[in-house]
Amino acid sequence: MRTYALYLVRRFAQFILVVFIGINIAYLITHLTPVDPVEQAISSVTMFGQSSPEMVEVMRKTLRELYGLEGSAWEQYVSFWRRMATGDFGPSLSAFPTPVSTLIWQALPWTLGLLVSSTLIAWIVGNFLGGLAGYYRKNSLLKALGILAMSLQPIPYYIVAFILLVVFGFLWPVLPISGGAEMNIDRQGFAFAASIVKHSILPALSLVLVGLGAWFIGMRSLVSNIVTEDYVTYAELGGVDRRRILFSYVMRNALSPQLTGLALSLGAIFNGAIITEFVFGYPGMGTLLVRAVNAGDYSLVLGITSVSIIAVASAILVIDIIYPLLDPRVARS
Repeated sequence: MRTYALYLVRRFAQFILVVFIGINIAYLITHLTPVDPVEQAISSVTMFGQSSPEMVEVMRKTLRELYGLEGSAWEQYVSFWRRMATGDFGPSLSAFPTPVSTLIWQALPWTLGLLVSSTLIAWIVGNFLGGLAGYYRKNSLLKALGILAMSLQPIPYYIVAFILLVVFGFLWPVLPISGGAEMNIDRQGFAFAASIVKHSILPALSLVLVGLGAWFIGMRSLVSNIVTEDYVTYAELGGVDRRRILFSYVMRNALSPQLTGLALSLGAIFNGAIITEFVFGYPGMGTLLVRAVNAGDYSLVLGITSVSIIAVASAILVIDIIYPLLDPRVARS
């Protein structure tokens, strides 16, 4: 276990370094933007009325203190990390005076629910169909599914989202194309849960259709190699039921690398769906980020980016900590 302890120390140090570098890059990019949030806020306030120069100056000083822009660049940087330690990203410019952390926590469950469910569905369906295609290699329907999977895999998920939007929103309008749930509905009952599922079908489907192709192709390749193994041939000659051979011998052994891939996919779950959420007006982190960029709300952009960096790095860290423990050699050492 001493070797594993040293591994944990190195891995945790890498985690701290990745988070530190990532957030610093996000901080640098947001502060290099030509948009000045203070001047933009003052312009919005004074657009429809007259204000005295003294009043504008007081407002400018107050806003600069509020957004952590007082002092030199180094003082602003130190102030940012001091606030980061307490989870305080300041108020949102586009939704003033709502704190950035409040907006993030409101959007985060929507993104997690959408991405986790779509990733798991794509993994289950893709591996199941890929396993069948690899074992029953002469089946015409499974061959057609393989061609379809290879055709869908390279298509960007947002293109699929636009196609689904046109088909099910205009040509055959049977599903909602915007929002996360119906408005003015009781948020405690079954009707609200059913509305959430209904509104998530199209954005989830766009992610599932693209992700399914990779799992299908990977599983089919693994199964195609395993069916040539001696123990599979022996089982077939011994008269073992083909379904038992497929599920107990072949697919069970092929799932190990696919489980590793699933863990990595869940770890990097915040990498996708930004455009998909925006296309369908889904109230998640992606939509919130796009609106923050369009509004020049760099406090919100920085907050979303920082949370995403920490979440992805933490998920991968947990995977890297747990996965070696599944190796019997590590458990015995």
